[in-house]
Amino acid sequence: MPPHPLRGFIASRRRHAAVVAAVMICSTAVTGQDGAVAGGAPSVPAPQLHWSPCVQDSPYDCATAEVPLDYGNPGGRSIELAVVKRKATGPGRRVGTLFFNPGGPGGPGTVQMPQNYESFPREVRERFDIVSWDPRGIGSSTAVNCFENPEAAADWAAGKPAGFPVGEKERATFIAAYEDLVRRCRQRDPELLSHVSTADTARDLDQLRRSVGDPQLTYYGISYGTILGATYANLFPGKVRAMTLDSNIGPGAWTNDASDDARLTTFLRVGSDRSAAATLDTFLDLCGSTTTARCAFSAGTPEATRDKFDRLTERLRKEPVDTWTYARTVADTVNSLYLVSGWADLAGRLQELWQGRAPEPAPFPPAPPVPDPSPYLGEEQAAAVLCGDSPNPRDAGAYPALEEASAARAGDAGRFWTWATAGCTAWPTSPDRYTGPWDRRTANPVLVVGTAYDPSTAYPNSRAMVEELADARLLTNEGYGHTALLNPSTCVQEYESRYFVDGTLPPVGTTCRQDTPPFSAPEPSGGVATGGGGMAAVVS
Repeated sequence: MPPHPLRGFIASRRRHAAVVAAVMICSTAVTGQDGAVAGGAPSVPAPQLHWSPCVQDSPYDCATAEVPLDYGNPGGRSIELAVVKRKATGPGRRVGTLFFNPGGPGGPGTVQMPQNYESFPREVRERFDIVSWDPRGIGSSTAVNCFENPEAAADWAAGKPAGFPVGEKERATFIAAYEDLVRRCRQRDPELLSHVSTADTARDLDQLRRSVGDPQLTYYGISYGTILGATYANLFPGKVRAMTLDSNIGPGAWTNDASDDARLTTFLRVGSDRSAAATLDTFLDLCGSTTTARCAFSAGTPEATRDKFDRLTERLRKEPVDTWTYARTVADTVNSLYLVSGWADLAGRLQELWQGRAPEPAPFPPAPPVPDPSPYLGEEQAAAVLCGDSPNPRDAGAYPALEEASAARAGDAGRFWTWATAGCTAWPTSPDRYTGPWDRRTANPVLVVGTAYDPSTAYPNSRAMVEELADARLLTNEGYGHTALLNPSTCVQEYESRYFVDGTLPPVGTTCRQDTPPFSAPEPSGGVATGGGGMAAVVS
């Protein structure tokens, strides 16, 4: 299935996930209660988590947490959160629980944590139970679902252009489809739509922390998970034990500086268009600098390869290859830049299209051993959070001009990222969205990780996160792709391990390198480029 526009931003969804095989461990958790929930809500008892193996012989344990739909009315309707855990493997003293959010909004943690488990630093896996969950409104938790059955959802998705609209007729169809989606959602469960904000999820996260008995939160959030982390840090500043935010969204960009008058879309404020264009240019340069054995799309030089890509997209505008239109190809290209390990496969698909053949889409990884490895993840789930939280232009007529302005600075990637929030034009604003302040002093400092060539969350957002939080340290990853977690750097992992285990931050100005450069065989790498001492390693 071609990527959906709103899904384009969702970090490391199943198509971009790493897969893990592990040993079965069973566990139980204690339940605790402590002070009142922050943000003006009354105290709520921590949910009971009754852990059991997710499925027979699974190394993961699953549980269901019951939380209030509305923390302002805790005696009212309750909802369920699907939760997953992998127990600390040892050796060494267990430190506590590490909570993980895989991004999105809309990433199902019960699927993506198991898929990405081996990507966590070895010592973190040894010393922490790793817990994730499907946030409210998502996946196997009480979910936003605006269709009466899967067939209706599939029909709706098939009725609009893949990727993004091209031309006036497709734009009208695109906008009408999302207006129809909002109407459906308001009819199905308007009460749930009003309570899926990031602030609501941050309160759920604190409830889960209390449920496992940790006095303070240890947290790893990637992509959208960085905004969730920053929100938690400012709602519950005294509860932050250790928090790593990887591939950041600047809080000011997410909230439009707390203004409802949005002239730009969320992703144009984040700079996703420019960052994706820079990453695509680098992909084509590196491809053109190597052989076709390593990059099938190479035309022999960077210049010739960039020209080849431009000619391919121009050709697809006039004549698609089967269902591979210009817009679908651009969307697939941008999404496939997320994982450097998938760049060679992307090059292969582009070469197939160049030769006039329809390529096979990137495969999904094998299903993890959990009860529902493929939950419904309709676009309305991401939209409910993104559009409710982050202001976007309300006038659909503004999008064509925004697209042209973005294309002038970012080419094809600008067209993709401009339309990624078209579904927000008619979406209701969340009554409980958090807009700041972002500088409340946390009990412990936050570690912020930013990757130089990130096709989704531009590196300047990581600098902005450090500037807006009260106490944070930036670790720069000189590499490519979306998140250092899924584009590994031994250097980054060793700094993260030290920080999670004993709170040691990297020295100011520390820069790491990725382990395996694109289109190359593994080689000695991972060293510190500037500052921080020697953490070089040989990756096999």
